[in-house]
Amino acid sequence: MPNVITFGEIMLRLSAPDHLRISQAGYFDSTFCGAEANVAVSLANYGIGARFVSRLPDNDIARSCIRNLRSYGVDTEHCIFGGERLGIYYLERGSVARPSKIIYDRAHSSMAEIQPGMLDWDNILSDADWFHWTGITPAISGSAAEACLEGVVAASKKGITVSCDLNYRKNLWKYGARPCEVMEKLVSYCDVILGNEEDAEMVFGIKAGGNGAGTANCSTDKFKEISSIMHQRFPKAKKIVTSVRGSINADHNTWSGLLYDGERFISSPVYDITHIVDRVGSGDSFMGGLIYGLLTYGDDGKALDFATAASCLKHTIYGDYNQVSVSEVEALMAGEASGRVSR
Repeated sequence: MPNVITFGEIMLRLSAPDHLRISQAGYFDSTFCGAEANVAVSLANYGIGARFVSRLPDNDIARSCIRNLRSYGVDTEHCIFGGERLGIYYLERGSVARPSKIIYDRAHSSMAEIQPGMLDWDNILSDADWFHWTGITPAISGSAAEACLEGVVAASKKGITVSCDLNYRKNLWKYGARPCEVMEKLVSYCDVILGNEEDAEMVFGIKAGGNGAGTANCSTDKFKEISSIMHQRFPKAKKIVTSVRGSINADHNTWSGLLYDGERFISSPVYDITHIVDRVGSGDSFMGGLIYGLLTYGDDGKALDFATAASCLKHTIYGDYNQVSVSEVEALMAGEASGRVSR
């Protein structure tokens, strides 16, 4: 069984219930969340060995978080403890023309204050086949970026496949570094890069046809142009991938995926998602599905189809984690989208 290591921050998610605004909420629903943890949970659900690595405070909330991850089969043996707090984000789920809103409260979290040298990467990666990180980790602090670079370099030296989700978050880059300055070196070690049009422009200044960023939607033509430039800039990358969201409104999106392998452009089927339950974590579910597909099928097209179908299903599930099985994803890939009761 392949082993995948994911590295990043896990947080407490506090969501206003139903579709209430944060200002209306008398209480919040709590779950745990974080891009890299979300990927690990997806992979564990698919039967892949998944190890999540992070730094958490030594308190009851963090211990509850660890138990939660372990309940999904995620290995947390190499998480370390220290610092004062677990990061938090507040979610207000949008409806129709009103978009969802996220408010971060993660400054000075245990993970943001991690230091290089705290993690024994040689031991952590001893039996790993894949190492995954996202652009969120180097965005939260300079020291987190350095710790991430340690992991990326160690994985690359061992010949382990390295993947990243660029995941540009404008509200996180607050410590004075420009994203390009930090991300250029990190991404240079990657074999698989996931990112949309906005990520490419805001992180690396790469534009398609001179059009500005500001939308997560990416046409096939724009993706071809952007991915070709990315491939030239990061020649180690064997695959450059994007998910494609068409936003009709907050409750109704279209969803698909595109992949470039240096020679061919591959597209997935397009799903019409008409009644979204929770879209937060959908990109992570796409990444988890892609890693599973690439490790399992040996076929880029089928791997992309699996990632797209898996993340389509994530839109129907509350919380950041994609709690679906391989058989459910493959049923949707085969065209079973009726929603009939399974008896």
